[in-house]
Amino acid sequence: MTAHRSIWRAALAALCLSSLSACVVAPVGYYDNYGYGNGAGEAVAVAGVPPPAPYYEVRPAMPYVGAVWFGGYWNWYGGRHAWVPGYWGAGRPGYAWRPYRWAPYGGRWNLYGGGWARGR
Repeated sequence: MTAHRSIWRAALAALCLSSLSACVVAPVGYYDNYGYGNGAGEAVAVAGVPPPAPYYEVRPAMPYVGAVWFGGYWNWYGGRHAWVPGYWGAGRPGYAWRPYRWAPYGGRWNLYGGGWARGR
């Protein structure tokens, strides 16, 4: 009975430890200067053609106090640009939203993902 209990305890401990391996903690300084989550300044998408001009979006009324407008942007999906419409969402006190942006680099266009940065 004691050997059986020891096996179950070892199996439970292994299960608990393996579930902890799925946790990811971002180190200090993980966000770059622009506020994105890819600290190395890595692009979310790379395209050989520049994005079209942004759509003009009419913002609906703010649904509640503290809501933040996440503006629409051109994403790169399936080998072409696809418009992702803007929307209202919850803000983060003390932080400012930095929108998605395209930038030329090395003869190609890189999309850098939006993210939160400490308010300025």
